[in-house]
Amino acid sequence: MTRLFGTDGVRGVANADLTPELSFALGRAAGSLMRERVGPGKRPRMLIGRDTRASGPMLQAALAAGLNSVGVDCDLAEVLSTPGVAYLARVMQYDGAAVISASHNPVEDNGIKFFTSGGYKLNDADEDAIEAVTRALLRGEDSLARPVGPEVGTQRDARHLVDAYIDFLCEAFPLSLSGMEIVVDCANGAVSKIAPAVLERLGARVKVLHAEPDGSNINVACGSTHPSVICQAVKESGAAVGFTFDGDADRVLAADEEGRLVDGDHIMAILASDMMERGRLKQSKIAVTTYSNLGLKTALEALGAGVVETKAGDRYVLEAMLDQGLVLGGEQSGHIILLEHNTTGDGLLTCLALLDVMTRKAQPLSALARVMQAFPQILVNVRVADKGALAGNAAVQQAIQEASDMIGPRGRIFVRPSGTEPVIRVMGEGQDEKVVQQAVDRVVQSIRAELGDG
Repeated sequence: MTRLFGTDGVRGVANADLTPELSFALGRAAGSLMRERVGPGKRPRMLIGRDTRASGPMLQAALAAGLNSVGVDCDLAEVLSTPGVAYLARVMQYDGAAVISASHNPVEDNGIKFFTSGGYKLNDADEDAIEAVTRALLRGEDSLARPVGPEVGTQRDARHLVDAYIDFLCEAFPLSLSGMEIVVDCANGAVSKIAPAVLERLGARVKVLHAEPDGSNINVACGSTHPSVICQAVKESGAAVGFTFDGDADRVLAADEEGRLVDGDHIMAILASDMMERGRLKQSKIAVTTYSNLGLKTALEALGAGVVETKAGDRYVLEAMLDQGLVLGGEQSGHIILLEHNTTGDGLLTCLALLDVMTRKAQPLSALARVMQAFPQILVNVRVADKGALAGNAAVQQAIQEASDMIGPRGRIFVRPSGTEPVIRVMGEGQDEKVVQQAVDRVVQSIRAELGDG
């Protein structure tokens, strides 16, 4: 049976896979676990935020109703970024939190991800516990409490909490950006109002793109999944820098003053270099995933630092950071965790950290980005009918081995199913881009022939 929880919560096509019924059941299941944790005599409090998808209010209503039905009070922050919810869950001492978002996925998708009282994503054991109860509820096996009268959970408008998150960002990096022109692409998502507000308060002149969400335009030809948009906008405007977010703003990519993309690996290299110089990179290491460019590892080694490699997913990056006492980690996609400030990837926080380095060193982003030289890297997503069939398909495994032999020891081929989409990701990396392309093509062709969705 396919697990409900992927690498980042429960996701699917809204109202088809992720239905109101499933959302209600998830609310009851998560709420019952929360009640156990807080103990008798205390009413649990849950914070719920969402991105700008049209399906968000529907799923929020169902999730909140499920939580209310087991006696959990819900504060509805409405449109708020994932890192904003994580931050507020921690500082406002909620017993838990949830975000309704499918992040960078297409608009028809949506998702539900839960956070602990400390603002951390749930571990596998807690997800498994919620999933087991949810499946029982969907089978009609419901033995959970149903309080009545004043014991029923309540709902409260909490949109005002966004101001506390904006204050936190401005205080984390109290920059003077007076006169600096910055372009931001808000992806018609959760920070369409927040990102301009933060940068303008710090004194920047902000050119805002894609900040008019209508429920159907989130991530559509904009945002971090379409980085060419921000690169072109910076080049045409003559701005000092540009930033592009995804739908729930837990990730960010940048464009330098010449309109060249600065991805998450380069951003981590810049931040790690600065932290090493100031003696603030704990353990002299950062946590990255298997998708990070080999050039990042090479750059850090030159600085006297290193990497701790995890499997894909920011939750695994965070686990490694907590386990080894690290303060910086993330993904090439721009999902970067600055653990001294927040408990999850935070696109706006990362944006401010990068601006902090630029202003303190009085250097343009293009100069800072030269700390890392990227290896040629090619990533292809192959849509398949059954991504679980990858490991058992001999022909595909043979193609992977042949591709690895083609690239040789100074590179790699990496193939894995996505945790959030019906695709298999094929990534090749090495010194010779032409050879890497041939190796990736070999694997992609085999997957399409053996496992393609038709």
